[in-house]
Amino acid sequence: MSKPLIERMIRKVFEELKSNDLITFKTPEDKTFKRAVELVEKEYLVEAELDKEVSRMLDDLEQQNPNSFQRGKMFQMLKKRLAQEKGIVL
Repeated sequence: MSKPLIERMIRKVFEELKSNDLITFKTPEDKTFKRAVELVEKEYLVEAELDKEVSRMLDDLEQQNPNSFQRGKMFQMLKKRLAQEKGIVL
């Protein structure tokens, strides 16, 4: 997810929370916004690294079992298992 898309998503969430009086900022809103963007970007980077690790594992598995290998199904299964082992919430 690109930074502009993350920023738009967070702006939309902030606007919705404010319009429903569900949030009040104890720090300046722009500072809170920047921190929220940082946190979301960090989480996407963690997931991207997880995807790379799963892809490497699948490459190894595919070399060992070249004929009957369903990469798409295995990717999701391995990603879910690794995320759980590493304590990553998807």
